[in-house]
Parts: sequence; structure tokens; C-alpha cells
Amino acid sequence: MPSFPSYRPRRLRRTEALRSLVRETVLVPSQLVLPLFVRPGKGVRVPVSSMTGVAQTSVDELVRDATAAAEAGVGGVLLFGIPDHKDEEGSSAWDEQGPVQQGVRALKRELPQLVVITDVCMCEYTSHGHCGVLVDGEVDNDRTLDLLAREALSHAQAGADIVAPSDMMDGRVGAIRSALDDAGHAQTSILSYAAKFASTYYGPFREAAESTPQSGDRRGYQMDAANVDEALRETWQDIDEGADMVMVKPAGPFLDVIARVKDETGYPLAAYQVSGEYAMIQAAAERGWIDGERAMMESLIGIRRAGADVIITYFAAQAARKLTAR
Repeated sequence: MPSFPSYRPRRLRRTEALRSLVRETVLVPSQLVLPLFVRPGKGVRVPVSSMTGVAQTSVDELVRDATAAAEAGVGGVLLFGIPDHKDEEGSSAWDEQGPVQQGVRALKRELPQLVVITDVCMCEYTSHGHCGVLVDGEVDNDRTLDLLAREALSHAQAGADIVAPSDMMDGRVGAIRSALDDAGHAQTSILSYAAKFASTYYGPFREAAESTPQSGDRRGYQMDAANVDEALRETWQDIDEGADMVMVKPAGPFLDVIARVKDETGYPLAAYQVSGEYAMIQAAAERGWIDGERAMMESLIGIRRAGADVIITYFAAQAARKLTAR
């Protein structure tokens, strides 16, 4: 009688070499993007209390962090700006001497091979903390489009490889694409935050970016967490308007959305492992409740397995070093 069962899956799990040989999902450092927060000044490094290991930095310190990430093999960085001046319109967003614009120029000068992505939104620049122009307490979608296009164009002029609108205004990808093309920046790519859900997981980010709304919330323009069909409609609309890549945010709670967007569009897909996801893993690891390094890698491989081509994560440099050390 033959032994039972004839197929024994454990045979290929006995050693790391065997497991690697038949591994279905591969994560490499070049698929990781590191978010960075840049502010005016020199020699500035302000730790973010809710995000261990994350800081607001001046441009010189930004270059230092980006260099370390690039040396670990990280594929790109995503810049968020914290200006000295905020107003109702968010006019610092398109200041050519703003922290993001200066940061882009410094990075393209010092690390020309590193992909530089810039976040395009108004919330870090407006005095009220919302992602667009307020009219009678509501964000005016269409009046905001020109400002987003102006901000994106200033980033492209500074040398950004990719601009990434995160505001969730209807029609913003088309407005930005037109502005870039008309100004001679047809080669600048757009990574659209196509399916950005209203989420409590953004809490630590709002400390890091100093972008907490002064009144109300953002549920009027960010997506309802219950809706996946709507996420596909949003994504297709952004593709039709000229998006080169699309994003799902947050990543961990929305793996099903990542899978559907990838399966149904086939477009290059980024997923953002957001600040709350990062902070929870860090907090549990600091208390000894979980193995932080293993939890980091499991969470990233899960996002990759769901279909993400690119993962934006605060773990990027740490995970890249772990991957290259294998």
C-alpha cells in the first residue's frame, strides 16, 4: 500500500532554501517607497511622537535619510511638505522655494537615480486643514482643481518624477494632466490616490504633516470604507483622465480592494501602508507583544500578494535592509 498522503506539502517547507525555491510572491526593495516629511530650515529633525523612527526634517536631513534608503535599495521616496506659512488658500503649496520644491531639487541633484514622488494636496498648506478651498464650510471641488494643478506643476518644474494627487477631488487628474502637458511636462507621471478611504488609520500622519482639520472631517470627499464597487469606478475615472499609476489607501484593511483593482484594471498599482498601520506594529513590538520585524515583513508580503506592484511604507528602509540581508 502506498503511504498516505502521496502529496506531502511539508516536504518543500523543510528548509529556507526549499521555501525560497517555490515561493509564489516575491518582494524586493525596489518595490518600496519611503514617505518623508520636509520642512524649512537647516539641521532640523523633529521626531513624530506617534511614529517611532519617523521625523520631520529640513532638506539637508531629508537628503541624508533618502541616501540611506537608496543605499538599502529602496525604489523611491514620497515627499510631504510642512510650510512655515499657512492660509485659507494654501498658497505655500506652489511656492518655488517651498520645502517640497527645494527637497525635490536637492534629491535630483544628489540622488538622480532615485524616483521622487510628491504628494499633491492642500491639507498641509491650508490654515483650516482641509484638502481644498472652503466655501460656507464645504470644500469647493471645482475651485480646488486649479490650485492642485498649480501645485503639481510647481513640483514638476522642480524635477519631480511623479506627482501624486491625494485630495480626492473629482476631476483632479484631468486638470493636472492638462496643466502639465500645456507647460511642457508631458513626461511627468501621475500616481493617483484613486481609492482613498476615510480612515482612522491616518491619525499619526496628521501629527507628522500638521494637517488635522480645524473643523469637521474629510468623509465628504474621501471614500466610505464599505464601498468596493465605487473604488473601481473612482479608479477607472482617474485612468480615463490620464493617471499612469493608481493607489489604494490604506493598504492592510483594504486588501480585497487592492486585489480587485489590480485584477480588473491591470494598471500599475501602489498601496499605502499608512501611519496607523505602522504605528500599531511598532507599538505592539515595543511592548513585546509581537515580533516587530516578522510582523513588518508579513504585512508587506500580504500587501504584495494582494496585487500591489509598489508599497508605500514607513518600513521601507528597514524592510529593504532585511530583504538584502537574506
